[in-house]
Amino acid sequence: MKILAINAGSSTLKWKLFQMPAEEVVASGQIERIGLSNSKEITVAGKQKIAEQFECTDHLQAVERLLKLLTEYQIVSDLKEIKGVGHRFVNGGTFFARSTVIDDDVLEKMEKLKILAPLHNPANIMAIKAFKAELPDALSVAVFDTGFHQTMPEENYLYGIPYEYYQKYHVQKFGAHGISYRFVLKELLKLMQAKKSKTNAILLHLGSGASICAVKDGLSLDTSMGFSPVSGIMMQTRSGDVDPSLLLYLEDQLGVGTTEILKILNERSGLLGISGISPDMREIFANRQDHRARLAISLFVNRIVKYIGAYATELGRVDAIVFTGGIGENIPVIRKLICEKLSIFGVSLKETVNGATKAQVAKISDAKSVVSVWVIPTNEELMIAKDVYRLSQNKVQDVNVRKINE
Repeated sequence: MKILAINAGSSTLKWKLFQMPAEEVVASGQIERIGLSNSKEITVAGKQKIAEQFECTDHLQAVERLLKLLTEYQIVSDLKEIKGVGHRFVNGGTFFARSTVIDDDVLEKMEKLKILAPLHNPANIMAIKAFKAELPDALSVAVFDTGFHQTMPEENYLYGIPYEYYQKYHVQKFGAHGISYRFVLKELLKLMQAKKSKTNAILLHLGSGASICAVKDGLSLDTSMGFSPVSGIMMQTRSGDVDPSLLLYLEDQLGVGTTEILKILNERSGLLGISGISPDMREIFANRQDHRARLAISLFVNRIVKYIGAYATELGRVDAIVFTGGIGENIPVIRKLICEKLSIFGVSLKETVNGATKAQVAKISDAKSVVSVWVIPTNEELMIAKDVYRLSQNKVQDVNVRKINE
């Protein structure tokens, strides 16, 4: 059974085609610069790599282009071979806690959620509609980045502002990277031969976007990202947590509006803003003789360690720490700097293993470590494909863990 896993951004369409249940990647690729001049597509099918430029005005055109490419290059002989399409949906609000087959009622609820992730949710919906139009017989499934965090208790997802804003406007912490956390947690449980209900872990998704999740008894207890992806730890171009009063001060000092301030926090801050060199940690390390480059590294590590310390206290017992995401998987020195500051919790690394581990599963803690430390590469697309396959087999919708304000 062939299943497409789709991750639509505001100007991108990333995809992987899987043969399920074998979990074999048949082909993968992405279309970039949708709605901009000189759109670009890159596709990898086996040993064949295809890179082309073309004009693509919207996500409907991008979907048409992708499906044409699949048949043109004989990746599939007939589009009817594609039995399911899974879509990453960034913010499912309080409506969705589990992956869901998309019918008219689900799509109507999704439309109401556009405001919660204005850069991503509208693009997700456009892609869903386009695929449903082009592949009407394929099962359409939404997989929610926020769903994993629906198990957080009230004290962790509410803000200390008037309660009526939560009741009326859904103002709360939603979190992110839930699909990634679900994948790495499943892999961790296999590796540790542990029961989900008895496992406490701190999961670190460190990529261009970055967050941390505290898992208690196999469920999300707390997470660093909040109402939007700009909050939490410092990221490549996002600031992470800042004092809200600072925003009003900067508006006055810079003579700009709220929209521009949010753009600064999302696009010009973080590693890029502090280093002044690049948002890419590899480039920052290459220039670490520069004070601001070293400062960017220190701030990044500092913010992560503070969250880990808080979550260790919340959990009471930590069985494992997991690094994933582009930075977490590929930059051993970041893992080392973080873990050195966690010695108070009994964390100790096996330096030779950590230093040699990039983009591969490995236990990097040594025999003395009270907490086991792992590198587990994430695979959000596979998680999406697995959910589509599961729902296609049992035909039963998952139920929400909790329902609020529906």
